[in-house]
Amino acid sequence: MAAYTLLLLVATVGAGLNAGLFFIFSVCIMAALARLPAGEGIAAMNAINVVIQNPLFFAAFMGTALLAVAIVVLALLNGTAGSALAIGAAVLFLVGTLGVTIVFNVPMNDALAAVNPASPEGEALWKTYLGSWTAWNHVRTVTSIGSLVLFVLAYARAT
Repeated sequence: MAAYTLLLLVATVGAGLNAGLFFIFSVCIMAALARLPAGEGIAAMNAINVVIQNPLFFAAFMGTALLAVAIVVLALLNGTAGSALAIGAAVLFLVGTLGVTIVFNVPMNDALAAVNPASPEGEALWKTYLGSWTAWNHVRTVTSIGSLVLFVLAYARAT
């Protein structure tokens, strides 16, 4: 079970990294971008969306999701102390963080990348994007934090 405990520890770190990333977007980055004229805000967000696609981000984001899947399988097979907490943490991350990203935030980012920032359509999209994208990011923030807390509790029970 040492491998399972290590997976819990690494998933805890991953959930924490994601929680911090999404938290900072929720509490300051999106508010800062909202202060910019639409064209500048769109350009800045598009730049962020390009730069964030890097190996370190994918390791933290997709790596945590892969660990979550492995943890669910191992927790169901072994039924160790804290398994229910570990499964809850994993499912919360997979649905509320990864799932929300795939279903809501990424399509909004794709639409933003496709619009002309200087057009009236761009300005209209930016106004709705800010509210919708940020609301779904709040969901990712809360679910990442919840996942982090549950992983910590599962790890504490497993050790």
